[in-house]
Amino acid sequence: MADAAPADEDGSPKKTKQGGFKTMPFILANEVCDRFATAGFNANMITYLTQQLHLPLVEASNLLTNFMGTAAFTPVFGAIIADSYAGRFWTIAAGGALYQLGMLGLVVSALATALRPAPCAAAALSTPACQRANGGQLAVLYVSLLFTALGSGGIRPCVVAFGADQFGVGGRRPGGEQKWSFFNFYFFTMGLAVLLALTVVVYIQENVGWGWGFGIPAIAMFVSVLSFVVGYPLYVRVKPGGSPFVRLVQVVAAAIKKRKEAVPEDAGMLYQNKELDAPITADGRLLHTNQLRFLDRAAIVTTTDADAVDSGAEPDMWRLATVHRVEELKSVVRMLPLWAASITLIAAASHNFTFAIQQSRTMDRRLTPRFEIPPASMIIFTTLTMLVSLSIYDRAFVPLARRYTGRQSGISYFQRMGAGLAVSVLGVLAGALVEGKRRRAAAEHGLLDSPGATVPISVFWLVPQYALHGVSDALSTVAHMEFLYDQSPESMRSSSAALFWVAGSLGNYLGTLLVTVVQSASGGEWLQDNINRGRLDYYYWLVTFLMALNLAYYIVCFHFYTLKSLDVEGNAAQRRQDDGEGQSRSAERETELDAGRIGASKNCE
Repeated sequence: MADAAPADEDGSPKKTKQGGFKTMPFILANEVCDRFATAGFNANMITYLTQQLHLPLVEASNLLTNFMGTAAFTPVFGAIIADSYAGRFWTIAAGGALYQLGMLGLVVSALATALRPAPCAAAALSTPACQRANGGQLAVLYVSLLFTALGSGGIRPCVVAFGADQFGVGGRRPGGEQKWSFFNFYFFTMGLAVLLALTVVVYIQENVGWGWGFGIPAIAMFVSVLSFVVGYPLYVRVKPGGSPFVRLVQVVAAAIKKRKEAVPEDAGMLYQNKELDAPITADGRLLHTNQLRFLDRAAIVTTTDADAVDSGAEPDMWRLATVHRVEELKSVVRMLPLWAASITLIAAASHNFTFAIQQSRTMDRRLTPRFEIPPASMIIFTTLTMLVSLSIYDRAFVPLARRYTGRQSGISYFQRMGAGLAVSVLGVLAGALVEGKRRRAAAEHGLLDSPGATVPISVFWLVPQYALHGVSDALSTVAHMEFLYDQSPESMRSSSAALFWVAGSLGNYLGTLLVTVVQSASGGEWLQDNINRGRLDYYYWLVTFLMALNLAYYIVCFHFYTLKSLDVEGNAAQRRQDDGEGQSRSAERETELDAGRIGASKNCE
């Protein structure tokens, strides 16, 4: 088949001079500044809420995880807008502008004394001497957070997909064969930005003031938007193919209407229309698979549909769908079980931004007699470990693994995700052990009722849990994004990237729910403002158990997963670089691949 030439958002054909590595400085400069701003804003927010707005620890923790959950859910709406109407470029630009407004609101609230409560008298935060922020002050905070959440909704689902668009599929654009490496490079660059924010911005917030602490990320966000817009002429800008969600609903509706029809044994009898699908199949058409066969009824040509089909007219899409459109829905459904495994991972990691910071605040943080590590900067060890792990993975492990697997990326993203989930279990386990040690040290020195005292135990005991989470991020986070991009229908890549952030949203909400349930079930004994009296170690043990169950769930779903199959320009069978090739296949499945399929394997129905 001859695919329709890909078109830009304005409808003109793509120019070969567009895309490739030359666009990376503009895209990555945008994302570096964005991630620097976001990390600088989020990393120490728990301190701002407890020490500046005087909120109780559990309330501040839930507020922060709820905000992060909301910010991670808004990408669904941004993805719909990008894939259906505006395209990725304009969605990213608009999202950056909204985020900028939110950060300016935070700067104003940090500088204006009327927008935050008076400083505490010389007393503990739990005493009446600390006046809690009033409704008006919290309202300014909430509105500012809302704008940043909306801005995130435009940026997050589109940037990775937009960057990968510059390389295309199978080398159709310069560097296309290196798309798998782009994901590693992308997350490595983002890690550098986070590292800078966790050192410079957090130090300024702790030692200079919150006005500058929020102001510097706001300036970075402005630079982010500006650098991205400047690169406009160089970008490949994929034209949106209409609402993918409408197409999915149409398939469901057509399948329900034909629920009494018998699905033909010969898939060749199902409806195909290359011209109709051309705008959404620039990378190739999805081929029929044998899973979820109920949905195949949507592509059965009945007598009611025959006249339109025979005349070449476009049929009623609410009654008849092409095989490609049916397979779009199947692809999404098949992705969901594996995608869901990341939700518990996010929930487990969320305590690094809340409880772990409160732990480090009670520990000995001195590097020199005059310098202490800011509590929120301990997350730097997660970032450093992630950067080192990505470098080792990309430069050492992949070439070595390639010798044995023959796969360009070394191992499949499924194997990489599984390894990351396993390491994350060890990370939470380390947290439980260290918290037990910290609490015993507090008891031995009579500090159980002195939450403001420094427990004589080095804060570096927390490094193993932070480092293990960094290794987990380098493995699972990158592989998760690559999986979503590679296995999603091409017309839904922004929407599928949004699933990455939705998992973060649901993970943060799950973290909030878990904290709330534990707080209620333990009668407030496990999670207290005075963590020396609380049993945070019990909470960590509970999360460790849940993470182990989650790993087992992932392994089961992977065993039954089937990769999408793609017909690229009518060529003989090709495989995606990271689609799990090299795994054992049945003779029947290999025959299917020879018929023109890319991908294969197993399905989690």
